[in-house]
Amino acid sequence: MSMSRIRLLAGTKKGAFVLVSDGKRERWDISGPHFAGWEIYHLKGSPADPNRLYASQTSGWFGQKIQRSNDGGRTWEPVGDKFVYDGVPGTHQWYDGTQRPWEFKRIWHLEPSLTDPNTVYAGAEDAALFRTTDGGQTWHELPGLRGAKGHLWQPGAGGMCLHTILLDPGDPNRIFVAISAAGVFRTDDGGKTWRPVNRGLKSLFELPDPDAEVGHCVHRIAMHPSRPGVLFMQKHWDVMRSDDAGESWREVSGNLPSDFGFPIDVHAHEPETIYVVPIKSDSEHFPPDAKLRVYRSRTGGNEWEPLEKGLPQRDCYVNILRDAMAIDSLDPCGVYFGTTGGQVYASADSGNTWNPIVRDLPSVLSLEAQALP
Repeated sequence: MSMSRIRLLAGTKKGAFVLVSDGKRERWDISGPHFAGWEIYHLKGSPADPNRLYASQTSGWFGQKIQRSNDGGRTWEPVGDKFVYDGVPGTHQWYDGTQRPWEFKRIWHLEPSLTDPNTVYAGAEDAALFRTTDGGQTWHELPGLRGAKGHLWQPGAGGMCLHTILLDPGDPNRIFVAISAAGVFRTDDGGKTWRPVNRGLKSLFELPDPDAEVGHCVHRIAMHPSRPGVLFMQKHWDVMRSDDAGESWREVSGNLPSDFGFPIDVHAHEPETIYVVPIKSDSEHFPPDAKLRVYRSRTGGNEWEPLEKGLPQRDCYVNILRDAMAIDSLDPCGVYFGTTGGQVYASADSGNTWNPIVRDLPSVLSLEAQALP
C-alpha cells in the first residue's frame, strides 16, 4: 500500500475543516473551523501545487468572498472579490436580455487548473462561469456559455447554479459544466463557444418537449481521467451514462432502490466502477427505508450493489449533497462522503466497509480528497 498522506477538505454550513491521515486512513487529525460561522460552499486544492487551496466563502450579510491558502490550509488570505461579468464589473445581463443590477449570490464550485496553480474556474449562481489566471485576484466571465440558449435556462429547487466543472486531462481546450436546471454544456475551444450536450435526457415532469435541448435538472456529472469521453450523471431522476463526450446519454439506473440523488463519483483505478447515494425522492431527501447505503456498480451502471457495512441501517434521515462525495488515489482507493447531519464517513477499501471520521460537524456542503507526498 502506498503510504502517501490523504487530506480531506470539508466545506460546511458553518466553516471549513481540514482532515489529514496517513496511508492507512485509520486516524485523522482535524483542524478548523476555518472561517467559523460562514457557509463554505466549496473548498478545493490545486493538482499542480499541494500547498495551494481555494475556498468559496459566503454570507447572507457580507456576500461572496474567495479565500486562498499557500500552506495547505494552515493560514488563509482573502483574494480578489472582483468578478468581471461580460466585461462590465457590477452589472448583469439577465437571460431575457434586460439590464439590471447584478446580484451575485454565491460561488458553488471551484475547479483549479490541472497544470497551473494560479488558474481556477468558478461556477456561480445565477449560472455563469468565471476564470482567474492570477491566483484569484481578478475573475473574468466566459460569456460564451450564456450563448448556449441561456435565455431558456431556469432555476432548480436550489437555484440556478453552475455546480460542476470537469476539465479534460487530455485536451486543455475541452471543458464540461453542469447547470441546474439547464443541463450539460461542452466547449472544445477553451471556453469561447459552448453547446448543449443533453441528447437522450428526458425531463417529462419539467419540460413539455421530450427532446428539449436545455432545461434539464442535472445534479452532478463525473468522469475518470483515463477516459474523459465517458461521462456519468446523477440527474433529478435517473442515473445516466455517455460514451461519446455527452453527444448522447442512456439510463443506467438498473436495480437502484431510487434513481433520485445528488452525488456520483468514479473509482480511482476502475473506470467502470461508479458510486451513487440514492435518496427517497425529490420531496423526501433521506435514504430509502431510513437506511444509509452507498450503491456501487462495477459494470458502469445497471447492476448495483448496496454498501452498508458500518453505516446506520435504521432511523437515518440525512442527505448527501452533490459535492459531498470524494475519491482518493491510493490503492485500494478511499471513498468518502459527508452528510447534512455533520457526519463524514470513510472507506479505505473502495466502499466495502465504512467508519465515521467525525460525527458532529455542521452540515457538510462539499468534500474533496487529495493525496499528499
